Order: sequence, then C-alpha cells, then structure tokens
Amino acid sequence: MRNIKALALAFLIAVFSSSYALAEMAIGISGAIADIEAGGTETEGSEVTNGEADNQVGVVSVFVEYTPAMLGGVTLGFDYIPGSADVSGETKSRTDTETSVTGTTTETTTKRAQSAQAEIENHMTLYASYELAEGFYVKGGYVQVDLNTLESLATGSKYGNETINGLLIGAGFESDMADNMFVRGEVSFTDYDDVSIRSSVKRTGVTSANLIEADLDVTMFKASIGYKF
Repeated sequence: MRNIKALALAFLIAVFSSSYALAEMAIGISGAIADIEAGGTETEGSEVTNGEADNQVGVVSVFVEYTPAMLGGVTLGFDYIPGSADVSGETKSRTDTETSVTGTTTETTTKRAQSAQAEIENHMTLYASYELAEGFYVKGGYVQVDLNTLESLATGSKYGNETINGLLIGAGFESDMADNMFVRGEVSFTDYDDVSIRSSVKRTGVTSANLIEADLDVTMFKASIGYKF
C-alpha cells in the first residue's frame, strides 16, 4: 500500500469541506523526541556482517484532525513531519584492504575507505484515535517514510533509496484549555516494513551484488498543542 499521499489528500479535502454541524475539526503542532533503532545484515558473497544503529532526535510535526459525529468518539487524523533525521547517531566508517595475486612477486594491496549513513524524511501518518475515558485515548495508524542511503564507497557502489511503510500504535492524554485550545502528551511505537536493498556494483570475485537487509523501529514521546473548531 504505497498511495498514502493520495489518501492524505483525500482526507484533507474531506476535512476542509465538511459541515461544522456534523463534525469537530482540529489543527495543531507537536514537538517530539524520536528514538530511532535499526538492525540488519550486509551479505557479500558468503560473508554476512551484522550491524546495529540508533539515534535520538528532536522532531516537529503538524497535524489536522476530523471527528465525525457518526463515528461515536473516533477521531481521524493526518500528521506530517517535515525535514529529515539520521538513522544513526554517527556515520559508520571502515577501511577495507584487498590483496591481489597473493604469494607472488606481483602481489598488490589496495585500501578502500568506506562510509555509510541513512536518513528518513517525508514522514506521514494517517491515524485513528479513540477516547477510552475522559482525556485518555489510544490510537493506531499507517505510516509512510522515505529512507535515503548516504553512502560514500570507494568501490563506486550505490544502494539507492526506498519508500517504506509501517504500522503505529500509541496512547496519550488530552486536556482542554481556554478558547478551544488543548494540549496533549503521547507515546507511540512504529514498526516499519523490512528493507532489502542491493548495491549497484559487485566487488571483484563476488558473484552477486551486496545485499543489505534491515529493520527499522521508532519510539516517539510527543507533546502537542492545538485548536478545535
């Protein structure tokens, strides 16, 4: 399911064309701390290397919500995080040494510096929340984000970028303020689809291009302020 942009556009059209008598709407802004965790493997021929990365970043998002009277307390929403965030707190670097024609007078040694990083950007979430008790709610959502690889490899290989999807679950508390304003505190967890990317260049002596397989998860602690109308 990769048409979240079309779904988001349809949702926004529905929100801003709705009758005030039939629905409550809200807009707002959120600040959050995102704990990004990734783990995976790199397969090069018969060699498999495991790796992990993590990062904690501050993010800001905007959201719009729509609460139709006919859904009995269910709120539908769209959240967008502009900008990007690095998956790892630091760029991963290493130096590979390759030896050719070993054991002869023509033996040569080549060192190649390799560095890699990845970032996520254009993070969009379509979600539904339900109030369990006064102020307390749970939510679930469908997420889509662009995963960009930022490698600098002496081999000239590139891994390319991917758009990945995920599922979000969360819970929070909302408190009303004066003049239709409200504040929220929320924690959520997003499990993204597994990523599988092959490199564009094969290393000499290896029959297949390198394969990276990774899993990405994000835990987010969020504070929001908004306005209902």
